[in-house]
Amino acid sequence: MTDTSTAPAPAPLAQRVAAPARLDPPDPALGLAWRPLTVADAPELERLVQLVEEADGQPFRTSAEELAEELSAQWRDLDRDTLVGLDADGVMRAWAQVDSAPGDTRVVRAFVSGGVHPLWRGRGIGRALVAWLEGRARQVLAASGKELPARIAAYLEDTAPASARLYQAAGFTPVRYYTEMRRPLQAALPDVPAVEGVRVVPWSEELDDAVRLAHNEAFADHWGSEPRTPEQWQQHRAMFAPSWSFVAVADDGEVVGYTLSGRYEQDWAVAGYSSGYTELLGVRGAWRGRAVAVALLATAMRAFAADGIEYAELGVDTENPSGAHGLYARLGYEVVHSSTMYSIEL
Repeated sequence: MTDTSTAPAPAPLAQRVAAPARLDPPDPALGLAWRPLTVADAPELERLVQLVEEADGQPFRTSAEELAEELSAQWRDLDRDTLVGLDADGVMRAWAQVDSAPGDTRVVRAFVSGGVHPLWRGRGIGRALVAWLEGRARQVLAASGKELPARIAAYLEDTAPASARLYQAAGFTPVRYYTEMRRPLQAALPDVPAVEGVRVVPWSEELDDAVRLAHNEAFADHWGSEPRTPEQWQQHRAMFAPSWSFVAVADDGEVVGYTLSGRYEQDWAVAGYSSGYTELLGVRGAWRGRAVAVALLATAMRAFAADGIEYAELGVDTENPSGAHGLYARLGYEVVHSSTMYSIEL
């Protein structure tokens, strides 16, 4: 009898991604001249991005510092991975970018994003940008040389259904759902539980790489998570708040958990309140179930409140395998916003 229980080996990556040999920018007949982005474009790009965020009802605003950090990542090829569309007066009206994750070991991924000025919508520019993004993402995946499952992914805010329709029309499907949660800090804060054999200490540069390694281990069982290289770990630090970040350390010096926070002051006027944002929270598997996460979160809440901050905020995958969503709800966090990952799986 022939054994049919083993799944056939996937086709080679290059065959699966079917990357275009040539990729042109959108048609100039759409009214825009196209060129790559540069790091120096960050201040003007900030104005365009924030106009799009406002038009789409998003509860946050992206800063020039964040954009400059994204564009300066050492693995980025800005000449090929980015586009900005300029009108006849040289004003930015649309942009697109593809990013990759050099540490990927289980699924090789390309992330796509972009937007169109509200007054320039309805002309086919968004559809053309999504087509370009997909083509460039396929090229990036093919160039990775990693014989792994592959994914082109776009994170879209649920306040922008028109964007979701564009991506779905291009073949992207919703695969994962995320919520943003907040907790008032004026309400009674949870106690910081004592965890036997563990102390919570302020984040420090000396602990940072051990925190990275702990994060890679803690999230190894999470859908869509991949190990972060030291270079990736240093990204997304533009809004990092060291004084609001803490590390759980065992008696022998081992890092067993961490919470890293961000201070997004540009969001506060939009939201109508100040907030401390939990960027990352993780506990290594062997230390789960001992209230380490509660100790870290409660410590961070106290740091936010001591600085006069009104709310604690964080984001969570609704299918997080560690039960994080339920933990946050028990600590008083409530859902205030949602987003969806759309993808093409290859």
